[in-house]
Formats: sequence, C-alpha cells, structure tokens
Amino acid sequence: MKNWFLIVDPESHRGSLNMAVDEYLFTKLSGEPGTYLRFYSWKHPTASVGYSQRVNRVVDIDFCRKNGLDVVRRLTGGKLVLHHREITYSLTSSDTDTFSTTVGESYRLISLGLIRGLERMGLSPVLADAPPAEYTRGILPCFAHPARNEVEVAGKKIIGSAQKRVGDRFLQHGSIPIQNDEALLQSVSALPPSENVLRIISLSEALGRMVSFDWAVNHFVEGMADFFQASFQKLDFSPDEWEKIKGIEMSRYANPDWTFRNGGDTILMTEKADENE
Repeated sequence: MKNWFLIVDPESHRGSLNMAVDEYLFTKLSGEPGTYLRFYSWKHPTASVGYSQRVNRVVDIDFCRKNGLDVVRRLTGGKLVLHHREITYSLTSSDTDTFSTTVGESYRLISLGLIRGLERMGLSPVLADAPPAEYTRGILPCFAHPARNEVEVAGKKIIGSAQKRVGDRFLQHGSIPIQNDEALLQSVSALPPSENVLRIISLSEALGRMVSFDWAVNHFVEGMADFFQASFQKLDFSPDEWEKIKGIEMSRYANPDWTFRNGGDTILMTEKADENE
C-alpha cells in the first residue's frame, strides 16, 4: 500500500488562497517520494486562467467586476475555468514509480483514478480522445471540449484538469462541477455565445439527482485509494504553515501584477483577504 496525505477542506476559501495552498503542497515535496491529495471548494464564483493566458482575451473583466466574481491565474496551464458549485481536486506528487516522469502518462493515470470514483457513484465515464485543433489552439473555455485523457460522460466533459511539472515533481488540479453553471460561464467568457459552445455535464445532471460535496468527495477518495492501492493519512496545516501559505497568496495569487501580468490587461481589484483566512 502507498501512503498518501489527504486534505479535505471543511470550509470554502477565496480563489487566491486555494491556489496558494496548491502551490505550497507542490513546494512541500521533498527528495523522498510523496503524494498529497486535496479536495476543496470556492467561497465565491471565480474565473481561473491558465499560466500563459492573457486575461483580457479570455475573460469578460467588466462582467466579473460588476457581478463580484474573482479572477485568479493558476500556476498550471490550460484554459479558462469557472469555479462555482463544484469539487476541485489537486494532486501533488514526486512519486515517479507510481505516476511516471511524463505529463501525459501521469495525467492519464490520475484520470483513471478519478474514473474509479465516478464508477462507484454509478456512472460510466471514459477517457476522451484528442480534441479538435480549434480548441487546442484557440481561447475557448476548458469545458468547451474534453482534452486527451480527460474524463467524459455521455459525450460531455465532467472533469477538466491542468498540470505543472518541474523535474520529478508535479501539481495537477481540476474542476468537477456538482451543478451546471453554463450560463454564468458563457457570461464570464470573453467570447460571444455563438462562438462559445460548451460540452459540459455536472455530477447532478449525470446522476439525475442533486449530490453533495461530501458525498461525492467520499466516492473519489475511495476510488483513488482503490485504483492506486493507497492508504490516506489526514493532514492539517500548522499555524506556521498557514503563514507560509498566506505569504504565497499575497506575493502571487492576490497580487494583480501576477494575475494581470501580460501587457495591456485591465487590472481588476479582487476581494480583500478575510481576517480569519
């Protein structure tokens, strides 16, 4: 059995703090093989963009400002994602024996572990084939098409993921909608609706009933444990670790220079940090 650390956040956090926690877990990996699996949610609807994207090309910044949506830039690549009424997972690891040393193979293996969780819910998910070139090269949102080895149900994308790798260490995180916010995503995207056809399905739609965060997370944890033959040790951050996480947040994810760093982007002031987070 592999021994992994498990973090299931009991409370929702603002987007900048969520991204800082994921980066902290990525930097926490040492020379010894280790794996952290985290599940979390978002305090406010938040648009996240990939590391290399220009915010003003993919996000309707005026709409976000007027409607109180936050905007964050991820450490990982990928495309625009709206985080709201969803489960987000992150998996950080330096265990190359389990996950290999390549982006593609580790991506595929994680998807298979998540599929095992969906199967335990009663669904019939599959790995997606390669998407069309206009999706790969364009600025469509993440849930416009499944990318290769992402997860789909009934021909629609149910999990969208992105990864960053440095040597033997990687961070992969992804969005699993509990409810479909397609209309809000259409409004958040800078593309007009006519160019913004989405292939998204939520857990509640796929199952034909409302599901809860805790219920779904339990199935994903069981599925990952089964697929990877892993046991979990629950991890809580110490006060010193929270201070380090907040330092990452303030220097990067809550910093407009990071979020809107590409020249010409309009700066959107996000919500101030809460005192208790």
